[in-house]
Amino acid sequence: MIDSGGVKVYPKDVEEVAARHPAVREVAVFGVAHEKWGETPVAAVVLNAGATVSADELRDWINERVGARYQRLHAVQIMDDFPRNAAGKTLKREMRDAYQAAGGNP
Repeated sequence: MIDSGGVKVYPKDVEEVAARHPAVREVAVFGVAHEKWGETPVAAVVLNAGATVSADELRDWINERVGARYQRLHAVQIMDDFPRNAAGKTLKREMRDAYQAAGGNP
């Protein structure tokens, strides 16, 4: 769960919207630190083979379709694949840490 300005944002709700885009193969939404809101949502996305969509285009597409303004993504990060543990579970914490280490803080 992401706490954005005192409102709870459920990553699964945003992930379900993002997964409807025809270019998206896999999506993971996580919260990153934000000076004003506490946290803000960011999506990591793996595209389908041959898909050509920019991170900004995808972010705008998702933000037009989410149910509430507080669910809007701050950014989309396009990745080749997601980090996973031995059981195959997506490691969102590692994605968040890598995003912030790369200077991706809002």
